[in-house]
Amino acid sequence: MERLRVAVIGVGYLGRFHAEKYAQMEGVELRYVVDVDETRGRQVGEEVGATFLRDYREIKDDIDAVSIVVPTQYHFEVASFFLEKGVHCLVEKPITVHIEDAKRLVELAEGQGLVLQVGHLERFNPAILFLEEHVREPLFIEAHRLSGFKERALDVDVILDLMIHDIDLTLAFVDSDIEEIRAVGVPVLSDKVDIANARIMFENGCNANLTASRISLQSMRRMRIFQPGLYLSADCFEQKNLMVKADIGKTGGLGAIVPTPVSHEKRDILFDELKDFVACILEGRAPKVDGRAGLKALSVAQDIKEEIEKRLDTYLRKK
Repeated sequence: MERLRVAVIGVGYLGRFHAEKYAQMEGVELRYVVDVDETRGRQVGEEVGATFLRDYREIKDDIDAVSIVVPTQYHFEVASFFLEKGVHCLVEKPITVHIEDAKRLVELAEGQGLVLQVGHLERFNPAILFLEEHVREPLFIEAHRLSGFKERALDVDVILDLMIHDIDLTLAFVDSDIEEIRAVGVPVLSDKVDIANARIMFENGCNANLTASRISLQSMRRMRIFQPGLYLSADCFEQKNLMVKADIGKTGGLGAIVPTPVSHEKRDILFDELKDFVACILEGRAPKVDGRAGLKALSVAQDIKEEIEKRLDTYLRKK
């Protein structure tokens, strides 16, 4: 294979960035951009030097991989079409809306030996990669993912829109089954839950407290992790960390508490994610967030959603 032939399906706000990154990438030929909005699609196609199509089903058998950046409700339809044709797929998060659809995508990919990667972008953030190096036995995890209200991604609630990032990260850090989930949330500016909090209790004793809001006045993407003798924090916006170690003295007593700020070279994490997708295809290796990881995060997200809906129904019945 001389160059990996790629198409981007959906070139709205995020899909446009996918197209731009592929167009800059060595060893990749961006052949098509697809969008139902002809004006937008043609403009992006001209900018990146790719052929524009309104319908992804018009693509011939001349591509190797696709990025699928359409509304979540269409993820299964589009991804299954390409997987059945033997095309590697990167699907933006969440993998699908429904669990059974996600399972089917995993089956299709694994059955044909195809790469199915889910766009959990934070896995490529230097602040999160630093956590991966140091997290060993987390006892408590706290995450806040807050953003202002935007009139996009309203086809899903805040759990599938924002919280699912921290669900995925938590599941990556905690090697244990879940014992119990408690969650609350409310719709405020849309007809779906816009702010939510979930407490995930694991069988090994670790607890995670996750908060997500898309109606906040200021943005925040932070995670804090506590484990024996060590506190770690990650600021995903700033791509930096704070590490605090307990300095145990020679006599066994607790010495000084030593905070260490850690800075990283700023990375274009979307470019890194797409580059890794391409490398997984060319090298025949599994992606950092494969279909099964995406399915696992979706399953927990759906459990959180069900718990919130149950509480909301109880509240409404009491009124």
